[in-house]
Amino acid sequence: MAIDFSSAVNAYRMAAKSVEGTTQPKMAPIAPESGESFVGMVTDSLKGAAHIGREAEELSLKQITGEADLKDVVTAVANAEHTLETVVAVRDKVLSAYQEILKMPI
Repeated sequence: MAIDFSSAVNAYRMAAKSVEGTTQPKMAPIAPESGESFVGMVTDSLKGAAHIGREAEELSLKQITGEADLKDVVTAVANAEHTLETVVAVRDKVLSAYQEILKMPI
């Protein structure tokens, strides 16, 4: 899952703005400066991860028919595996944070 540097910086800036100079959390969502939202960034990242998986599958099929080099297939599959591990790690962190929020007293 590839997240470009500028998206990460914009997400950090939005988070920093929501914390700066406030003692109470804001209830209204913060509009991003560049027109890109956190949801959009996550959606784009998941679409990119799915695209990487599809590319690895396509190269695997092409290699079976002899149309692709084995080195390219191994590289694509390793990239897809790394992307899947990243998605699973992020999912686990989100679920862990959600469970911690549920444990908070009201």
